[in-house]
Amino acid sequence: PASAEEGFEIVRRRLFQPLTDQSQFVARDTVARAFRELYSNHQQEFPTECHSGDYEARLKAAYPIHPEIFDRLYSDWSTLVKFQRTRGVLRLMAAVIHNLWEKGDQNPLIMPCSIPLSDPYVQFELTRYLSDNWTPVIERDVDGPGSRPLQMDNEIPNLGRVSACRRVARTIYLGSAPTATAAHRGIEDRRIKLGCVMPGETAAVFGDAMRRLSSSATYLYQEGPRYWYSTQPTLTQMAAERAEDLKRNPESVSREIERRVRLETKNPGDFSRVHPFPQSGHDIPDDMDARLVVLGTDYPYVKDAENKARAAAIAMLETRGNAQRYYRNSLVFLAVDKTRLQDLDEAVRTYMAWNSIIDDRDRLDLTANQVKGAETQRTGADGVVTSRIPEAYQWLLVPVQQDFTRPVEWKPYRLVGQDSLAIRASKRMRSEELLLTRMAGTALRLDLDKIPLWRGDHVEVRQLADDYAQYCYLPRLKDTSVLIAAIEQGVGSLLWRQDTFAYADSYDESAGRYLGLCCGQQMNPLGSNLAGLVVNPAVAERQINTEAKVRPGGTGGTASDDSDGSGDTSDTGGGSLVDGTGSDGTAAPRRYYGSVSLDPERVGRDAAKIAEEVIAHLTGLVGAEVKVTMEIEVRVPTGAPESVVRTVTENARTLKFTSQGFEKE
Repeated sequence: PASAEEGFEIVRRRLFQPLTDQSQFVARDTVARAFRELYSNHQQEFPTECHSGDYEARLKAAYPIHPEIFDRLYSDWSTLVKFQRTRGVLRLMAAVIHNLWEKGDQNPLIMPCSIPLSDPYVQFELTRYLSDNWTPVIERDVDGPGSRPLQMDNEIPNLGRVSACRRVARTIYLGSAPTATAAHRGIEDRRIKLGCVMPGETAAVFGDAMRRLSSSATYLYQEGPRYWYSTQPTLTQMAAERAEDLKRNPESVSREIERRVRLETKNPGDFSRVHPFPQSGHDIPDDMDARLVVLGTDYPYVKDAENKARAAAIAMLETRGNAQRYYRNSLVFLAVDKTRLQDLDEAVRTYMAWNSIIDDRDRLDLTANQVKGAETQRTGADGVVTSRIPEAYQWLLVPVQQDFTRPVEWKPYRLVGQDSLAIRASKRMRSEELLLTRMAGTALRLDLDKIPLWRGDHVEVRQLADDYAQYCYLPRLKDTSVLIAAIEQGVGSLLWRQDTFAYADSYDESAGRYLGLCCGQQMNPLGSNLAGLVVNPAVAERQINTEAKVRPGGTGGTASDDSDGSGDTSDTGGGSLVDGTGSDGTAAPRRYYGSVSLDPERVGRDAAKIAEEVIAHLTGLVGAEVKVTMEIEVRVPTGAPESVVRTVTENARTLKFTSQGFEKE
């Protein structure tokens, strides 16, 4: 048997005419030098032996065939029992050279990537020593009119310009097919580039082709830097087949999407709650608080007459089971885009396929590296699903009504961003002023007058909460706490007569007066109490003026009953106003005075506390005249310096002290 070096000479003498012209020797040397410079300038991309000067001599000896072909034939293929190291190599190279000569191949050398495996004669010479099931592997994953590498070269221009995928696939096959059953299988990525890259080309392009092939080819395996073909489909192909099978089981895919959406909506954002994937309106409670309803994949949104999402939203908004829905202004809907649903479905099927392979690892007898690779693929597929859910669920459907005379309209809003579903929806709702998390007392007064929402001279707080949750022409509130906060802020406004309203605990029909009337001052927090009344400010002021009139004899006007019957008519921050008389009919106190010593180190803090807890209550009384003075007395045993006397005197004069001065005892 001939060695690799002897094979160079045998093939050249049998299949090529000898070099005789000086120009032919120059051409040979030029080619060898160009390859040698390529390998020297990019040492990290190619095997170590290519960097030495001896490799240029090998290039010249094997010319016009690359030495890597002989290395693979004599090192790998010669291990096969039936392979003939001399005749086998001659027959193979004769078929290769004939095909390339017929096609007019202009490459500088015949390299592993040049071997035309799609040619029947060449293919026969490389499969006659292998099992019969290698032929479909070549046709599908290596070379041929319908092969995956050819498709990828046609689809990706950057790879197609140099036929990178086909050249990589041919090189991997030549270097791995004879050792497919060996313990140390495959060919290293550096040696693949050695068999592919020519001077003037970039090695990175072929590295990209390797990565793309390993993730999509049916029979191509990868383990670290080594690649090899096998007659058994790869896990990638198995996952693709399982993902395709899931098309016949859409219910399981829908359940996985629903599970993902439920995880996505655990954070409700500004909504009180989220209702994912209801089957009908019966699954959605009829409550006052604002909620987001995420429609299932059976109701995709599309801009045409067959808009299943809008039809489902209308049905769920109008009815709850067999009954009419009362609180219609509390629901908004989120629907999946019909086109993006296809991408989401594909991503979910891929994730489920990889997950099933990991679950079946014992039955499939996967190696530790295969399990690790499958887990990596599953993690990647999981990330794709996570990113595609917000891309798919992008349509917010909101029922709006211009006024009570017009019908309800449905406005679609496209959501953007990568936040969770409810957070994106609530952000868009806030920006469009479709969901209020805070409300001013003045805004509530505008609604009371404009709609109007008054029921006579007042309206129950519970009735207001019902109105805002029921009618779509009113602002949509997050929950009743927004309304209660607006009432408390409005009652505490000093401009309550013009801009806001008053509050009362109840209304005494027999006496024709409000009990626990409060306005223009801080009231006790209502909490979740909806039993009180919002009172028209004009009516409230009329009652206050009437009860403030002095009775004949100076005892005051009509007595004002307190709301709880305790007889205490003092201001507690939310009780009734002082009306001029006490519970025993005697004259109510009409003057207050008080003095207090302040900590000279904490004057600002103490004064602010007094203003908040004492003075604020008194200034809120109708007609009250409040006068606050500050008295300062300082004793300095050693006497005040002249500079301090001058500074204090000037500052006191600037601050308009009515009286001030220093004294000598």
